[in-house]
This record gives sequence, C-alpha cells and structure tokens, in this order.
Amino acid sequence: NPWLGLLSSRTGFCVRPNPVPELHTPSDRPRRHLSEELRELRELPVDPQAEQEIINSIEEVYYSNDSFDVMQHELEKLPPELNLQELEEYRDKRKRQQAAVSKKVADLILEKQPSYVKELERVTSLQTNLQLAAVICTNARRQLSVSKEGFTEASLGLLANQRRRQLLTGLLKSLRTIKTLQRTDVRLSEMLEEEDFPGAIQLCLECQKAASTFKHYSCISELNSKLQDTLEQIEEQLDVALSKTCKHFDVSHYTKVQLAYTLLGKTQTAMDQLHMHFTQAIHNTVFQVVLGYVELCAGNADTKFQKMQYKDLCTHITPDSYVPCLSDLCKALWEVMLSYHRTMLWHEEHDKEKNAPTPITETDDSLVDRSYVKKKLEHGLSRIWQEVQLKVKAYLLGTDMSNFKYDDFIVVLDVISRLIDVGEEFCGSKSELLQESIKRQSVNYFKNYHRTRLEELRMFLENETWELCPVKTNFNIAQLHEFRFMGQCRSPSVSPSRQVLPGPGPEDRSLFEQFSREGNPFERQIDNKEEETENVLASNGYESDELEKSVYQDYDSDSDVPDELKQDYVDEQTGDVPLKSASRETLRSRKKSDYSLNKGSAAPILTNTTLNVIRLVGKYMQMMNILKPISFDVIHCVSQLFDYYLYAVYTFFGRNDTYESSGLGLISSRLRTTLNRIQESLIEMVGGPVTGWEDRKEKVPSPHLSQLVDLTASGTLFGLAQRVVATESLVFLAEQFDFLQSHLDSMMPGTKKPFLQQFYSQTVSTASELRKPIYWIVAAKAIDYEQMLLMMAGVKWDIREIMSQHNIYVDVLLKEFEEFNQRLSDVSKHVRIPLPVSNVLWEHCIRLANRTLVEGYANVKKCSNEGRALMQLDFQQFLMKLERLTDIRPIPDKEFVETYVKAYYLTENDMEQFIKNHREYSMKQLANLVNVCLGSHINKKARQKLLAAIDDIDRPKR
Repeated sequence: NPWLGLLSSRTGFCVRPNPVPELHTPSDRPRRHLSEELRELRELPVDPQAEQEIINSIEEVYYSNDSFDVMQHELEKLPPELNLQELEEYRDKRKRQQAAVSKKVADLILEKQPSYVKELERVTSLQTNLQLAAVICTNARRQLSVSKEGFTEASLGLLANQRRRQLLTGLLKSLRTIKTLQRTDVRLSEMLEEEDFPGAIQLCLECQKAASTFKHYSCISELNSKLQDTLEQIEEQLDVALSKTCKHFDVSHYTKVQLAYTLLGKTQTAMDQLHMHFTQAIHNTVFQVVLGYVELCAGNADTKFQKMQYKDLCTHITPDSYVPCLSDLCKALWEVMLSYHRTMLWHEEHDKEKNAPTPITETDDSLVDRSYVKKKLEHGLSRIWQEVQLKVKAYLLGTDMSNFKYDDFIVVLDVISRLIDVGEEFCGSKSELLQESIKRQSVNYFKNYHRTRLEELRMFLENETWELCPVKTNFNIAQLHEFRFMGQCRSPSVSPSRQVLPGPGPEDRSLFEQFSREGNPFERQIDNKEEETENVLASNGYESDELEKSVYQDYDSDSDVPDELKQDYVDEQTGDVPLKSASRETLRSRKKSDYSLNKGSAAPILTNTTLNVIRLVGKYMQMMNILKPISFDVIHCVSQLFDYYLYAVYTFFGRNDTYESSGLGLISSRLRTTLNRIQESLIEMVGGPVTGWEDRKEKVPSPHLSQLVDLTASGTLFGLAQRVVATESLVFLAEQFDFLQSHLDSMMPGTKKPFLQQFYSQTVSTASELRKPIYWIVAAKAIDYEQMLLMMAGVKWDIREIMSQHNIYVDVLLKEFEEFNQRLSDVSKHVRIPLPVSNVLWEHCIRLANRTLVEGYANVKKCSNEGRALMQLDFQQFLMKLERLTDIRPIPDKEFVETYVKAYYLTENDMEQFIKNHREYSMKQLANLVNVCLGSHINKKARQKLLAAIDDIDRPKR
C-alpha cells in the first residue's frame, strides 16, 4: 500500500503486525501481507484515549522532513553499555507507538476511501485529456509547417506594408493639421484686417482645441502659447472696434463685435468697456472741437493749448467763433448720443429675437447677461447725458456773452434749447445743469441788452419826427421775421379745445427718429437764420397798380391776413373779448367813417420807432420762447418798452397843466396812476432823490421831443398830423400787445401771471385813453373860444320882446367849426385820421364850445325872460348847423347848456335842490343863476341863503 509507505517515510515508523516478544531478525520473521496486518490491527482492542496518549508520546523529531535519518537518530541514542532488557522495553515501546500510528493511519485511510476513489478517477480523466492535448499539438505543429511552406515571404511583406501605410496616413493627417495650425496666424491677421472678429475668435478657439489634441508634439506646445497671445491681441483690437461705435454706429459692425464678445463669454465686460468708451468719446470729441477753434483763432502753432484742461480751453474761444464752435460741439455730441441711442435699439431688437419662441432654450448665463446689459444701458443714459451737460456747461460759462450780438445770442439759446429737447428725449432729463447755466448767461446778457435797447429807444424817440411809416394795408406783425417763431407754435388765439390736431407728420416724430440715418438737429438754425427778407413796406405809398385802381376793394380784403388777426381774441383767463382787436368789423367801420381821402389809407398808422419797438418785442419773445426760465424777466422788460413808449407820447403831446381847469376829466384815475408808476419806476428824473447804482441802472432819462416837430403852428392844427401818428401808433402798439397776450400768458410762470394781467388791465388798456388829453390841446386851440366870449358879452340879454333871429356869435362859431372841419380834411390828406380820433376831436371842440356858451351866459349881468328865449334860440341854431358838420350823436354836453338855461326859470326852493344836484357847474355859474335869475323876485335873505349853500358845497373837479 503506497499510503503506508508514505506514512513510514514521514514518521520513521514501520506499520507492522502485532509485535513479537522475541527479537528477530528480518530474515527470521516471515513477511505477511499488508491486509493481514491491517486486520490484526483492527482486531486489537480499541481504547481511543490510550491510543491518543501513545501517539502524543512520540517525539516531535519523528515528524520532521524526509531528510531526517531515523536509524541514525536511534543509534545515537543507544547507551554505551547495552542492556538487553532495556532494549526490549524500548523496542516494545516503539512497537506500541508504531501500532498506534498504524491503526490511526488505517482508520484515516478507510475513512477517506470514497474521496480517494474520486480523486483516482480525476487523475485518470486528466491523463486522458493530456493525451488528447498531445494529439492536438501534434496536428497544429504539422499544419503550421504546412502554412510556412504554403505562403511566400512577399505575401507577408504586403501585409506589413499595408499596416505601415495605415500608420503613415494617420501621421500625414496629423502633419497636415499641424501645418494648418502653423498657418493660422496669417489667416487670423487677414480676418482681423477684415474686422471679422467672430470668425477670428472662432478660428482661434478651434485652433486651441486642436492644439490640445496634438500637445504630444513638441512644436505644438509653442504654438499653443502663441495662440493665447493672439487671442489677447484680438481682444485688444476688439476693444478698439467697440470704441469706434461710440461716434458712428454701424449695425453690421456692432453685431460682429457683440457676437465676438459672446464667443469670448465676456458680454458683461463689453458693456462696462462700452460705457467707458462713450465717456471717453464725449471728452475727446469736445476737446478736439474746441481745440480746433482755439488754435484756428490763435493763428500760431503753439502747442500750449493741447496741454490745457478742457475747462480752461473754453475760456480762449473768441466771440466770433463762439457760435460756430457751439454748433459743431453740439453736432459732435449729437453723434455720440445718437450712437448710444442706436446701440440701445440694437439690444432691444436683439432681445425681441431672443424672446421669440424657438426650440432652443436659453442658458441661465445668457439670461443673466441680457438682464445685466439692459440695466447697464438704461443706467448709462443718465450718465452719458450728465457728461454732455457738464461739457456744454463748461463751454457756456467759459465766455462772457453779455456783449454778443442779438442774433448770435438767439442762436446760442436756440442751440441750447434744442440740446435740452434732445436730453428730454434721450433720457427724460430736465437738464438742470444746462438750464441753470444758460439762465445765468441769459439774465446777464438780457439785462445788458435791455439797458442798451432802452437807451436806443430813447434816442429813437428823441430823433423821431413822427412821420407816417408807409406799410401795406394788410400789414401785421406776423409778417416780421422776429415773429416767425410763433408759426412753429400753436396759434395763441386758438384755445386747445378748439384746435384741430393734424395727423402725425414728420415734425411730430422724435429728433432721434427724424435724424436717425442722416442730418443733424443742430443744422436747422443755419437754414432758418436768414429768410429775413420782408415785404411789409408800401412802395411810393401804394402796394401795386391794382391797389391804386381799387383802394377800397383791397381795403376790405384780408386774404393775406393770418387767421390769428381775423379773429377776436378771447382772454383765456376771463373769457372776455378785448375791446381792442384788429377785426374785420373794425376795418370796415374805419373804411366808412375815417378821414380817408388819400389812397391806400387803410394801412395801419405807425412810425419807424413803433416798428422798432415791435421788432424788439419780437426779439424778446424769441428769447423767452427759447428759454422759459427767464420768461418773467423778459416780459417785465417787454412791459418797460411799452411803458417808455407810452410815457414818451404822453410827455411829448399830452402833458398840460390846464387839464383840471377844463373840468372835462381828461385823464382818468387809472391813467394817472399808470403814468405815476412809470415815472417812479422807469424814469430817471433830473434833480430827483439820489438812488443806488442798481436802481439807476434800471432807469432811463425822460425823453425830449425833437426840435424838428412843431406843435405850435395853427396852420397844421398844432401838429395834429404828428399827434395822430404818435397817438395812433401807440394804440396800434397796444393792439399788437393784445394780440400777443395769450402767447405771453402761456409762457409766464403761474406765480407771475398776476403781473401780466395787471400790466394789460392797468397799462395796455389805457393807451387809447391818451387820445383825450392829446387831442384836447388841439381842440382847445383850433377854435377861438375867447373871441366868442367877447362877442357874447356884447349881446344885450335884457330885451323885452322875443327875437326871431339868432345872434351873430353863433354864425362866427359855426364858421370856426367849418374851418376846423376843412383843416381836418387837409390833414387827412397826409395822415389818415381814424374815426375814434375825429370823434374825440369833435367831442372836445363841441364840449369846449358848449362850456364856453354856458360861461358866456354866466357872465350876463342882466337878463329877461325874452333874453333867456334868445339864448335857447341861439343854442338851437348852433345845434342844427353843427349836426350837419358831424356824425356825433348825441351832441356832447347838449344837456349841460340846456339845463343851465332852463335853470333861469326855477323857483327859490327848486334852485336850492338844483344847486345840490348839479355840481358840474362852477360856483361862479351857480352864483350867476341866483343873482341874475332869482335876484329880481326873491328877497336878499333868500339870495344870501342860496349863495351860502353854493359856498358850502365841496366841488371835486371832474
């Protein structure tokens, strides 16, 4: 049994049958079969514990490896002296140990017998498989030998070459890519010259991506670094391209730039840079414009101006170059603002496209970028406009404009007004900086300008000969170029509710819409500046040959008169229709009743000075229209122009110390108040109280009438023609102020409107009232009232019979009136005498005549009833003949005479009541009634009582 042999070799024990007591040699003991020994072992009594103890008693050395020599070990253990008994005991012990081991091994073998059988079967199967493998290997070797003999070396070479070709093809592709990458610089430069920034960035990014793929090549690592430098260079050039859009916005160019920044992922950075560029563009633009003008005016190559600050540079602009420089400055700034406006429009349209429903969903980063851009652009509006305001403000305040020509200053105002409109449309700003700076300059300029104009007006008035200025019959102030600005506004005479609003025209569009593609809003003032050719003066007294043939037809024709002048103007505050308006009815009444014997007589009566004042008003209103913040200052000065003209006319033609003695009430309390106010506030009186310098600056010396004007010659009716021209030109001026009232009111600040209303109610409306005192002087001198008194004194009134023939003084007086009428007609051949003037003249003359009659009657010492009847006869004769000479009805002061004559017939009691009720009569006239009329039939006591009543009456003069 091999397992037993194995066990023997491992343990050094030999498994044998039961030990024999005697010691035998191997030759003496017959060998038995293993099975017998095993059977004997199984037959031995089994004591597992004893058996285990025997096994445990075996020395450890017997379990060592195969190189252990058991026999040598046992022999070495023998004592020097051998004892048989001890040896036998030792041998028996070893036999018992061997028996125990053998039995244990036998038990284990029997226990593992099934496993042994299985393992043996596996060994057998493995042997079979190994034999099969040997056969397969043999066949394979045989077939490999056949293959080697069947294929040639050329065939295998083809396969090797094909593989090498594939490798080389891949290498060639890589080399071509590398070559393309190395030539990218040239293409990138071309694309940058073409300003194809998106393409350049796309190409650069693709090259970087490709370069990272081939980074294992040493030449590519250097190229990758170079591409990064190129990308940075592209960003720099892209920034330069972005800055170009600040002055001249181009849609395609800006689209490329924005796409490029999007590819770089720097949309927000682009917005930050854009606003910085716009700010820089504003600074550079204004500096270059101003520098160009300063250097041009300096006329030398001095470079000191280039090193100046912009604010200091503005102080070197000369007055001659100020307006063109401002215009160019605003044009350049307009270009920058227009570019910003178009930039915003581009982004709005771009956002609309992004918001359109598409299958592509925007990323969160894209939404954040768009939101940032929108807010940045909206915030930038006010920043850009603030920069513009600061630059223009520095320019405005850098020069003292107080001595500028009016037209130049108006252009400045117009340009700044238009710039303020641009700011309003640009970002809704009220432009406080511009408003304040131009207001400061305007107030400074206007005070100086107005002072000069008042001095000029005084000079005009002192040199005015009060000759008629020949103008066309249809003349109106709208024909003067100073008032053409009103054509751009709503007609002030038409209320907003009645105004028909036209459809949206080109002017209704915003400035940015009108000038988005071409043109500039600051070029318009050049076009408008001088269409100043006017055709308002009549040639040789006639407007045309046709007019000469049909004066009266053309008189009534108002086809050329604007609608504003055809209407009666309604006061927007009160709704009242002013009394003074150049309506068609007024024109017709003038045609019928004026002393209009000369041709072309329908023309307005005005002088060169009047025309000058009207032009000044137009200029002032232009300034006010453009710059509303100083509107009150302007209107105040406009009122002073009218005040001074009115005061001059009154001073020249109406001042007379005998007004009050006439008892006619020639100057109303309102007119007196107005004249006193003008004298106190505007007129610098010689020898008056000493006032401060500022107060004196506001005042003008009282004007003096030209020595060429003679108001004393009776042949000219004491300068009636000049008086008519002066007075009616003032009335005409007042009518023009009435026409302008609603326009002025619309421009007046709300808190200051009472000033304007008071000016119109207290001053403008009193212009026509000057007719009374001015024409009274003519009426008082035109007829010899003193001669009439002398003739009346020679009449005998205490007659006893009723007379049928009137006294001669009546005929003399009527003859005076006839001569007066003829002289009026003579004067009217040179100057048209309007109906109101002729009425005032006739009224004055008649009143003076009637009062002279009463005075004559009051001088009578004795009078009978028949004498009273003669007085009534004389007066009736006078009235009858007078009514043929004049159209005035009723005859003025007719009752004044009749009542006085009839008072001669009153009783004592009636006379007392008469004295109380009729205070229009003088004390002398009343006393005469008491003494002459009642003296004959009342006692002295009663007469004294009535005279005392007359003395007690306080008689205010009318």
